[in-house]
Amino acid sequence: MRCIGLIGGMSWESSALYYQLLNEGVKERLGGLHSARCVLASVDFAEIEAMQSEGRWDDAGRLLADTARGLQAAGADAVLICTNTMHKVADQVADAITLPLLHLADVVADAVVAAGVDTVALLGTRFTMEESFYSDRLRSRGLTVLTPQADDRALVDRVIYTELVLGQVSEESRAAYVEIIGRLAAHGARGVILGCTEIELLVRPTDVDLPTFPTTRLHAQAAVDFALA
Repeated sequence: MRCIGLIGGMSWESSALYYQLLNEGVKERLGGLHSARCVLASVDFAEIEAMQSEGRWDDAGRLLADTARGLQAAGADAVLICTNTMHKVADQVADAITLPLLHLADVVADAVVAAGVDTVALLGTRFTMEESFYSDRLRSRGLTVLTPQADDRALVDRVIYTELVLGQVSEESRAAYVEIIGRLAAHGARGVILGCTEIELLVRPTDVDLPTFPTTRLHAQAAVDFALA
């Protein structure tokens, strides 16, 4: 079994889900007492969030690149950045190591295409929804990407940073997200990418009429496939 390196802590709530899914996936495939070989480096999210808010992406990239080098030194065979937003610095991380970086947007695009969906809604932090680093990767696969209107983007982002990363899940916020997804469906979305790892704590597949693409679960599944290939 190959060892998976995880850059986590952004937030630790979703990193815990990554760890759970990796181990469940390996146990399901191999049975018995098997569990995943992995190395987790968990950063301080307060430090990362400050860099995001202040636009210090080069600093954030250097921090995650150093973290990735540490995972390689610890014996990892591949690296995952356990957050959608920080894929803004994925190239900087990939350049720092000689291991493969399992890019989250590529994994998600594969799942969307495999499902026969060509127009997809994207929910995430304001960085993920408003900048091109993530959506361009999806569009390169022939996908049409829809994002919420400005007021809805602000609500989605606020819920992530003031509730979900703190482990708070409210029915009010769930209902608001469902309404936003409904508006995107009315504009042509045929699926929805839960493009922030914490959103999976809030929006369940049964909450919406569209097929959902839960990025944490898809990323973890790809990591299990790599580990056991």
